Amino acid sequence: MPSLAVDEFETERPHLLSVAYRMLGSHAEAEDAVQEAWLRYHRARDAGDDIRDLRGWLTTITGRICLDVLKSARVRREAYPGQWLPEPVVSRLDDPAERVTQRQEVSLALLVVLEKLTPEQRVAVVLHDAFAVPFEDIAEVLHTSVAAARQHASRGRKAIADGEARNTADRAEQRKVLEAFLTAAADGDLKALAAVLAPEVVTIGDGGGVVSAGRNPIFGAEKVARFWAGVFRRIEREVAAMSVEPVLVNGDAGVLVTGRYADGRELLSVLSVAVADGRVTALYNQLNPAKLGSVADR
Repeated sequence: MPSLAVDEFETERPHLLSVAYRMLGSHAEAEDAVQEAWLRYHRARDAGDDIRDLRGWLTTITGRICLDVLKSARVRREAYPGQWLPEPVVSRLDDPAERVTQRQEVSLALLVVLEKLTPEQRVAVVLHDAFAVPFEDIAEVLHTSVAAARQHASRGRKAIADGEARNTADRAEQRKVLEAFLTAAADGDLKALAAVLAPEVVTIGDGGGVVSAGRNPIFGAEKVARFWAGVFRRIEREVAAMSVEPVLVNGDAGVLVTGRYADGRELLSVLSVAVADGRVTALYNQLNPAKLGSVADR
């Protein structure tokens, strides 16, 4: 294939990875989807297909690939041990270039609720609302009518509105609230914890069946406060060394926790929050080593 075509595709790769990650919530799956899009592009060019709008063509192809992945992934996710969270996008606070990139990332709060949509709803919402793909093209991706594609998007938006954790605070407020939460949890101060947690707060932990993280979400300020106070008591008993680094997680405030347990096991987790009205509305704790490879390599 001519080098110009290769260069054109590589120019679109970041955009396609963003599309695929929003749909799949997995970097590895997103990269595989984009690689498959490259192969289909290669075959189309070899066949002499006339591709006038390269970004639009590649976005549509990536959408079709992701739809197939979502349909097969649903079976795997149903058998997933415990709670499922997406792979986090983590960057340091002192890197201006990464902060610019993070502004384009989708929050964990949204990715978590996107996981609850049907594959068709997720593809329709992501393609139309995030990337302005016309419903005529979305209908082709979904192998359905334009009216049906619109309906998938409408139902998906309603599910998002009903299920997404409120996350309206800017990063400065998120950081302030997160620090207050961590201080109260470390002190075991249930009253202070309850004051920083919204009544409807939820905490979700993903250990992938490898690390203990709880099999079900925990709802409500009192239960969440007791849970996290217990987590920090266990840390005090079992962890020999620990570092807590403020980071950005999918553009929101979070912390990267690293260290070692007294028995030599590695401690690695990424905790992030959703914040509204000065209180934490959701806590997302990613502990699954399989989803933290990029973080471990930092």
